[in-house]
Amino acid sequence: MTSVSTMSCIVQRVLDKVTQLWTPSPNTPVLDGECICAECTDHYDPFPANEADENQPHFQGVTGLRNLGNTCYMNAILQCLCSISPLVEYFLSGKYITALQKDCSKVATAFAYVMTDMWLGDSDCVSPEILRSALGSLYPALTKKTQQDAQEFLIYVLNELHEALKKYHRRRLYEKKSLPRCCRKMIASESSIITRLFEGQLNYSIVCLKCENCTYKNEVFTVLSLPIPSRYECSLQDCLQCFFQQDTLTWNNQILCSLCETKQETAVRASISKAPKIIVFHLKRFDVLGTMKRKLRTDIHYPLTNLDLTPYICPIFRKHPKYNLCAVVNHFGDLDGGHYTAFCKNSVTQAWYSFDDTRVSEIPDTSVQTATAYLLFYSCQPFSIPIQKCKS
Repeated sequence: MTSVSTMSCIVQRVLDKVTQLWTPSPNTPVLDGECICAECTDHYDPFPANEADENQPHFQGVTGLRNLGNTCYMNAILQCLCSISPLVEYFLSGKYITALQKDCSKVATAFAYVMTDMWLGDSDCVSPEILRSALGSLYPALTKKTQQDAQEFLIYVLNELHEALKKYHRRRLYEKKSLPRCCRKMIASESSIITRLFEGQLNYSIVCLKCENCTYKNEVFTVLSLPIPSRYECSLQDCLQCFFQQDTLTWNNQILCSLCETKQETAVRASISKAPKIIVFHLKRFDVLGTMKRKLRTDIHYPLTNLDLTPYICPIFRKHPKYNLCAVVNHFGDLDGGHYTAFCKNSVTQAWYSFDDTRVSEIPDTSVQTATAYLLFYSCQPFSIPIQKCKS
């Protein structure tokens, strides 16, 4: 996905809150300062089929994934993406084929194969080897049997899918010129199923505290990295309030005011000018301060239904302010070793399931709230059952 132009120092500290879709170098390691897990506590599954619950019927989209050697991070993310019906339907219906870019179709094709196996296959468990191989050719770190960060892997997958499926527009515009600048949304020069589902936009108001001159900057996002304001217990709303609260840039963080023509203290506040259909929250549990490393085990309470984002969305764009939880990535362990699992709501059965590599089990709604949540996937619309390609 196309990155936003480099931000000036005015909001660099503030923009550290935001995780964008970006295209790293193929030689860049996946792990980059968030989850620093050298090894995972899970293991390679030589006979995965024996681990499935034999008494549980096999439903569409309720399929385990084989662990290929410390690939629980990949399996957890794939299970969450598998639960997002509009994305799955795009691949099962074959719509992706006409959008494929010839020079970068390998990852998207492999992703389609895995989603098809998980939704239409007869097996209780499938191997994601074809997708790991396709991504590994671009990011060699993924082929090593070491733990990677699930949030960063999500960004890699979404970015590669976007690159393979994007369509170009002739020029970049701002819609509705009559709107105040703070309320305008950028119209991207390229779009895909990924931008249509996952891409949102933040608007930053930047106010000089001396002359009160106000300017605005826009930033696209696909994942919001939320700070955790408490060490022991808090709510998702507390995290959101902390993210969207006004920041004052002082001392070395002062910025140049175009009217004052000198650096001044500045107030910066973010709001959502475009709310995505699927919003992903990354809970920043891994804290690195110099040589000090720790994992925050804060018990964060998050709603399963009716998450209200109204306070953070520009009033003119409050079309879908309430969201329902559709998937969770959990992280167990610490910074030296850990394990990822996923909770996902299935659109066929409307039940929640726990996915731990090949181990799959139905769980009650009350079990979805845990202190191990690391990524939260919310949707503003209920999911229908994905429609597969009609057979002739």
